[in-house]
Amino acid sequence: PHTALLSLAIQQGLLRKIALSAGKNPRHPAHPAYENNFQAKGAISVIELKYLSKTFQMKDGAVKALQNINLTIPDGAIYGIIGMSGAGKSTLVRCINLLERPTGGSVVIDGVAMETLSPASLRKRRREITMIFQQFNLLMQRTCLKNVCFPMELAGVKKAEAEKRAMELLEMVGLPDKANAYPAQLSGGQKQRIAIARALATNPKVLLCDEATSALDPNTTHSILTLIKDINRKLGITVVVITHQMSVVEEICDSVAILDGGVVVEQGSVQEIFANPKTAAAKRLVAPNGGSAARDLSCFAPDDHVVRVTFNGSSTAKPLVASLAAEKGILVSVLSADTRDLSGQCYGSMLLKLPAELALAQQAMEYMRSQSGVTVEEVTGI
Repeated sequence: PHTALLSLAIQQGLLRKIALSAGKNPRHPAHPAYENNFQAKGAISVIELKYLSKTFQMKDGAVKALQNINLTIPDGAIYGIIGMSGAGKSTLVRCINLLERPTGGSVVIDGVAMETLSPASLRKRRREITMIFQQFNLLMQRTCLKNVCFPMELAGVKKAEAEKRAMELLEMVGLPDKANAYPAQLSGGQKQRIAIARALATNPKVLLCDEATSALDPNTTHSILTLIKDINRKLGITVVVITHQMSVVEEICDSVAILDGGVVVEQGSVQEIFANPKTAAAKRLVAPNGGSAARDLSCFAPDDHVVRVTFNGSSTAKPLVASLAAEKGILVSVLSADTRDLSGQCYGSMLLKLPAELALAQQAMEYMRSQSGVTVEEVTGI
């Protein structure tokens, strides 16, 4: 409990008062008490990481956790930062709110370099940057309602106002009936929903998600990601998702940066990365088993007609193999496939074995090459 209290206290800055205003908050109109947390309406919030580095001094020498990280995260985006274990993801997310002080470089939020702020100003800024964790970090001796109220208690919000706000947040995350339950009585997914409600209590601009679904089963993961996406859409909060799961990125993120050995090796839109991963690290994450390339081509006879079909955003409304059979009467065998549906567009690749008759094989290739967003590469036999 003391560790969780300390983490939340740091995050909320131990502020005791929030200025009250009669005006309406542009992000949460029902809660004018948080109006002064934001810049003027219409301002654009952008997170910029400029040449960010972090080195830890250990007994056996220095460990470079992050090296020259340069990222720009626009206001209202859902931005993924993905990498394998030890890539530096958690260090990076803790540098964004300066829970970890960078060794070099700068963290700029709304045009302000965070590392230049005084302790008091930094605490105020942290109120606008909240965080959810893999292990939830709920206070076990408090009810769900009191957990959500806790950041507002630290900020000096009156009890009645805090409880009203907390109940509205519990309604938002779908757990109004759990207000008087304790964390031990909840499932993992329910605990994370309470943690999300608590993170929203101070009306933040930025929500940092550090492996927030890693401890959950696939169905629960999907429901939590849907909730986060819905919150992003309704409230306009910028979301930074730290994960090692490409499935999380493809379901929820607009853009992604791939971290490997403390270095950003590739970044771009999710569609771009899936369609054409350039680095070894990106290829490992997009196709961890090697995708269609993993198939041993030596098992094919020289006269087998095998092609690799790559999808770069073709419509999922027209399945290629099915339409080839329906429109041309040509049947092909799917030897391997690694494809994904991203917003109604198909990305990935398939290895297909075409008919033995050369004329039919060539006709099938011509048909597939005529389709938008599809490229066809001859592998053997044609």
